[in-house]
Amino acid sequence: MKSYIVGVGMTKFEKPESRDWQYWDMAKEAGSAALADAGVDYGLVEQVPVGYCFQASTAGQRAVYELGLTGVPVYNVNNNCATGSTALMMARQFVEGGLNDCVLALGFEKMKRGALGGGSDGGDFATSPVARHYGVMAAGHGFEMTPPTAQIFGNAAREHMERYGTTQAQLAAVGAKNHRHSANNPNAQFQDVYTVEEILAAKTIHRPLTKLQCSPTSDGAAAALVVSERFVEAHGLGEQAVEIAAQSMTTDTGESFASGSCIDVVGKPMTAAAARQVYERSGLGIEDVDVIELHDCFSVNELLTYEALGMCEDGASGKLVESGATTYGGRWVVNPSGGLISKGHPLGATGLAQAAELVWQLRGEAGARQVAGARVGLAHNIGLGGAAVVTLLRR
Repeated sequence: MKSYIVGVGMTKFEKPESRDWQYWDMAKEAGSAALADAGVDYGLVEQVPVGYCFQASTAGQRAVYELGLTGVPVYNVNNNCATGSTALMMARQFVEGGLNDCVLALGFEKMKRGALGGGSDGGDFATSPVARHYGVMAAGHGFEMTPPTAQIFGNAAREHMERYGTTQAQLAAVGAKNHRHSANNPNAQFQDVYTVEEILAAKTIHRPLTKLQCSPTSDGAAAALVVSERFVEAHGLGEQAVEIAAQSMTTDTGESFASGSCIDVVGKPMTAAAARQVYERSGLGIEDVDVIELHDCFSVNELLTYEALGMCEDGASGKLVESGATTYGGRWVVNPSGGLISKGHPLGATGLAQAAELVWQLRGEAGARQVAGARVGLAHNIGLGGAAVVTLLRR
């Protein structure tokens, strides 16, 4: 069976503690927007997977009850930074498996200011689910007194620079592009434009990454209504339906740890495997894609993802971004929303916000950031520890 996204919604992503709201308020705003976009009443929703990382168990129910008290199953999903796309994947599986005709995927996060610790739970580092990943990093690079997540990705950047000659300016070009894109996104946490030189001159978080190459902590929510082909036809939603052409989730294999490389341990092999699977399942390739929303938690991860998705050869990603191939007028437009770096990164909402942006792009509803003629979109959402979700959408 096929599945379609017929409604999407999201809140503006905000700096933590800058707006007086609770997680259920933001979830209601995003969920209501998705239902209104589809013109579907919550009473038709049959199941609700809800993603978040920083609230207590059954926070999903507390949030969804703001939309209605219909007694449907609510699933609480936590898959680190890939949480939102994991909720979307569950919704798709429910529909394509024939269990349901209408499922709402919802994701939210209410965060604290400041950098994340070594694990999403903020607990003891030695028992963190990602201790093995950081152990690989420490063996090759030691451990510095910098934010752990920035450190492991920053060390991946150092490896890329040493191995391929990637420059700090090429890394900064990712940040410059995504900040420039976000200027046209009213939902983005930041809408400021910076030059490569300004990004390089910003405060260093973990060399070579500066503050303007790192995603911030954020509050916000996003949602997508996933339905069957039968539901689309019954409710006359064909004009706005966007097909989930293929989707894959992968987790770490031995390849992630065998090399001792931070490039591998932060998820490049997972991404490459997930991309291969969606290309095989859809019959589409990266050459068919027009617009991409990918997981630029740090600038280096955008470069690694170019390579993992097959957009260029290993080591050529710095030159790819520098060439303009990944912005307007280039071969692809990557992160027209501003990406995690500038749009913001409320962990549970990120994957669904990517889906929302692509749905708007494929419908031609993205306003000033519209990618002309976009017909195929790709979303990439990754969580350290680990999970990579790649989704292909087509109009």
